[in-house]
Amino acid sequence: MYSKQIKTEIQEYLGHDIVHSSILSGGSIGSTLKLDMSDSRSYVLKINPKIEMVKSEVDGLNELRKTGEIKVPEIHLYKDNSILMEYIRPGSKSEHFFAKFGQALAKLHRHESGSFGWESDGFIGSTPQINTEFRHSWVDFYWQNRLVYQVELALLKGAPKKLKDRLVAMESNSRELLLESALRPCLIHGDLWSGNFLIDDSGEVVLIDPAVYYGHREAELAMTKLFGGFEDSFYTSYNDEYPLPPGFEDRLGLYELYHVLNHYNLFGGHYLDQSLDLMAKYI
Repeated sequence: MYSKQIKTEIQEYLGHDIVHSSILSGGSIGSTLKLDMSDSRSYVLKINPKIEMVKSEVDGLNELRKTGEIKVPEIHLYKDNSILMEYIRPGSKSEHFFAKFGQALAKLHRHESGSFGWESDGFIGSTPQINTEFRHSWVDFYWQNRLVYQVELALLKGAPKKLKDRLVAMESNSRELLLESALRPCLIHGDLWSGNFLIDDSGEVVLIDPAVYYGHREAELAMTKLFGGFEDSFYTSYNDEYPLPPGFEDRLGLYELYHVLNHYNLFGGHYLDQSLDLMAKYI
């Protein structure tokens, strides 16, 4: 589960022995474990053979934490392919949980940068996420680093040529729609679905597993809608705090497309047809 070296480093750092460890759900590449210590405290240990993915997660959590808007797990020890972090004791939703969540996310999105992307490339799941190119323009950034990149990956994995043909056919209309929504780059979690937030023992939200970059907040909201799990009060309070620009519903499918393409590249199956259907809306 973890090496003697990691065990020794953790025990020396915390000054207490590991008395029990158990596997936590989540993650398809590495391992996530709950460590119970001799002082009755618990921690989470994440181990991933891809060192660059570990660094990306640490950097993303730190960037979110700096804003002070939404809680993320505290990182206690980070080395190479492992992260020792705070264990979030689970609780149930506080009153108006999703309304407070939506308001906090809107405040997070007010943290802006001078350019799109991020200082380094990251990951969306296990797929590389290109953050370092086309940073001057949201239209170019999203089109090239997100949609074109995913389609090129799909073709390398054997996707039919019609996927590329459909992308070419939708480019003009898509760029025009993206241009209409152009705003300053804001900090986004990047992979915000219902599996990437926890509820702590005070009933508040805690964000995990980020794919952080500075992008368009509409891309964040689209991901929350793709797989569901967010109540209407989440969106109402978000818009009360930071109204979305007109035309969001028209652009929604464009932003969902990135994640559906990524799911095809990760899992195959029906995500190809779902991608083609989304593309057809913008031709």
